[in-house]
Amino acid sequence: MSNTPPPEGAGDERLLDQVGPALSRLRRRTSGGRGDLTRNLLLNLVHECPGEMTVGGVAAEMGVAQPVASRTVAACIADGLLRRAVSQADGRRTVLELTEAGEAERGRFASEQRETFELITTAWTAAERDQFARFLIRYSQDSSDWTARQRRESRPGGPAAAE
Repeated sequence: MSNTPPPEGAGDERLLDQVGPALSRLRRRTSGGRGDLTRNLLLNLVHECPGEMTVGGVAAEMGVAQPVASRTVAACIADGLLRRAVSQADGRRTVLELTEAGEAERGRFASEQRETFELITTAWTAAERDQFARFLIRYSQDSSDWTARQRRESRPGGPAAAE
């Protein structure tokens, strides 16, 4: 299958069928490699979590088994990017926090990603670049909201259980 989008007017189905593969390519090509991709994902998960993030939460968000998440977290702790802390809500739980080095690493990743975005879109107009950025950010937020709804609905006693 070609990576070239179908011509305009070719039908929404063909266009929409290419969204998933395009997102996969985007993810692979705008990171410094597998380790950077995973590390960046983990640091952003901990930073963006509205509450406290645990290793179990990391596993769920990343869609990996707990031992995989645990190894990834351990590597970031060893590198000084994350630290374990006692939960303020439940002293029996251990939560993850970014260190100053972790925040700096997030900033470095963000700068690299912005630079890559600007290089990739160099032939675009400023309006096209801004519009795509807005849609990409909106898609990301809507995706997070959708995932949260799915989790709520799949919990015992959640809306799906009432049916």
